[in-house]
Amino acid sequence: MGVWKSGAWGWRAWNGVQLVYTIAWTAGCITLALLVLLLTGGRRGLPLRMAARLWAPGLLFGAGARLRVEGLERVDFAKPHVFVANHQSIIDVCALFRALPVPIRFVIKQELGKVPFIGWYARAMGMLFIERGRAREAAARLQGVVALVRNGDSLCAFPEGTRSRDGTVGPFKGGAFQVALAARVPVVPIAIQGSGTVLPASGFRVRPGTIHVRIGAPIPTAGLDAGDRHALALRAQGAVAAMLDAAQP
Repeated sequence: MGVWKSGAWGWRAWNGVQLVYTIAWTAGCITLALLVLLLTGGRRGLPLRMAARLWAPGLLFGAGARLRVEGLERVDFAKPHVFVANHQSIIDVCALFRALPVPIRFVIKQELGKVPFIGWYARAMGMLFIERGRAREAAARLQGVVALVRNGDSLCAFPEGTRSRDGTVGPFKGGAFQVALAARVPVVPIAIQGSGTVLPASGFRVRPGTIHVRIGAPIPTAGLDAGDRHALALRAQGAVAAMLDAAQP
């Protein structure tokens, strides 16, 4: 019992160090990215790629997380897509920034817009905020994101809307699929496995481990309209669940 308690306190102390590192690294990387954005006249490409090449690798390293990516060959990254993934942990954002070889914008909760550094970066990079109860503002923001995707930018979303506590894939909400249908771009399902073990949905209890990112075949939206949003969401959810099931031993 004494050994166990000693080990538990050791992990808590180490996780405290990791939390301080996470905050400091994130604040530093965002400050640098915003400075680069200013110096390049508001061009977002380089600051977005800094998230993939600097911020995300640093946090994955700090967590002791190894990243394994499969299925990149299935996607033509020269064209815009809407990527949709299951959600187990806040470290999923790092995994996707690092795994996908193109700049991506995320659909994120409106509350994060009020968080220092994160909110500043998200707004500067043109992320899509989910605004509950403000239909007119949400519709206008959605149209802006559709225009970005039509012009060649890719969007990434966690359609479950919240992190899964037990690893199961919850129902997919339709906002990201509405963007894909309006912009006439394919939807790419992505299955993330292992992130909930590295950093669970509740608390800050980090443990070393491997995060697998499996990229599925793009789902075309040609010939579909807004009324097909629910069916498209179901198809993407099924694809993600199938990839997770296939990976089980």
